Amino acid sequence: MSDTRNFNQQYGVPMAIYQERYRALDPEEVSRRSGVPYDSGLSVFSMTVLGFDLLVSWPEFSLKPLDVRCPSVLCGNAAQILLIRYLIKGTKAEPAGAFIPYREIPWGDVYDKNFQGRCRARLAFGFGNTLESFKKACEALGGIPHDKGDASYDLPVLPGLTVRLILWSGDDEFPPQSQWLFSDNMPLAFTAEDVACMGDVIIGALKEMAKK
Repeated sequence: MSDTRNFNQQYGVPMAIYQERYRALDPEEVSRRSGVPYDSGLSVFSMTVLGFDLLVSWPEFSLKPLDVRCPSVLCGNAAQILLIRYLIKGTKAEPAGAFIPYREIPWGDVYDKNFQGRCRARLAFGFGNTLESFKKACEALGGIPHDKGDASYDLPVLPGLTVRLILWSGDDEFPPQSQWLFSDNMPLAFTAEDVACMGDVIIGALKEMAKK
């Protein structure tokens, strides 16, 4: 009973609310605001998420990957909530070129401790001692290598919206560590809570691609 209740509280109830709002949207306005292409003939949006193309139906929201290699997490519950929220209220803006830490996203300082455990620690201990797996997974998700840490990549969450993952491997004296930085246009697209959810999706996708 508790598992069902927790699922409904975390995904079922919010998703029902978002679905209702989504149905009421003008898809052409959504496309202009979000920068996501819309095909009125097929009634679908086309989104590229972590390098994989997804079709998003309207007015009933559903996700369909166009590549069989697409990690299943990109169509899972967390990704569905993340993407429907972007279509409902996200705004596309060109990045100015800077990257910011999570705490500099509005309200990020409030949720920063949660983000450290939910995202930074999980990435560090999941991949800190397997850098080659991390590199393989990032590249499979369209990541571009960067020159920070022992390994780092810029991942295209959505076109123009980038997450920079920096990883330091552990040794006998220090545990593995990670840093997450976000393109400076991220706050116009997602809230701090959304970005934490994004971290769950990214880590899930990395784990799936590392196993392939």
